[in-house]
Amino acid sequence: MQLPAGVTVMDHPLAQSKLAQLRSAESPSAAFRARVCELAELMLFEATRGLTLRSITVRTPLAECAGVALVRPVVLAPILRAGLGMMEGMLRLLPEAGVAHIGMARDERTHQPRSYYFKAPPYLAEADVLVLDPMLATGGSASWSIQQLKEGGARSLRFVCLVSSIQGLSRLRAEHPDVPIFTAAVDPGLDERAYIVPGLGDAGDRYFGTVG
Repeated sequence: MQLPAGVTVMDHPLAQSKLAQLRSAESPSAAFRARVCELAELMLFEATRGLTLRSITVRTPLAECAGVALVRPVVLAPILRAGLGMMEGMLRLLPEAGVAHIGMARDERTHQPRSYYFKAPPYLAEADVLVLDPMLATGGSASWSIQQLKEGGARSLRFVCLVSSIQGLSRLRAEHPDVPIFTAAVDPGLDERAYIVPGLGDAGDRYFGTVG
C-alpha cells in the first residue's frame, strides 16, 4: 500500500500488540480504555520526536550538568469525544500541556462532521499542537478541526490517531499538506457507513461504554 508523504506508521512491537487488543470485540470498556491510554502514550513519543529543544544547565545533588528543555509549549487538542481517551494517556507524560477541546459530531445520514464546540488556549501561535482522534476515517472531522485551530492561530500542528484509512490519510494530506500524520495502523477501506474496516468499531462508544 502506497502511503502519502508525511505519514508515519508507529510499528513498534508494543504499539502493535496493544492495537491488536484494542481491535478485539471481546475487550470490555475497562480494557479498551486502558489500551487507548497506553497506545496514546507510545504514539506521543513518535509524534514529538521533532520538537525543538534548547540547552539548559541543571544542578543535580552533586554537580551541574547539561540538559535540554522544550522551546515551545505543547497543546493537546482532542476531537470530542473519543479523543479524550488519547488526551488522558498523553497527559500522564505531559501534565504541563495545555488542552484545546474540539466538539464534533458525525451526521449519520451524510457522514459529514458537524461542529458544536471549540475552545482553545490563547497561545496557539506559540505552541506545538497535537490534534488527537483515535480514528481517521473520511478525514472530514480531522480536516475541519485543523482548520479551526489554524484560524485560532496555530502554526505548528501534528495529527495523531490510532487507526486510519487510506482515504482519510489522502484527504488530510491534500487539504493540510503542512500537517504530518502519525498513526499505528492504515486499514484498506471504509464500509457503507464510512466506518474503517477492519478498524475497531466506534471508539467513542467503546471507550465510554455506550455501545448498543
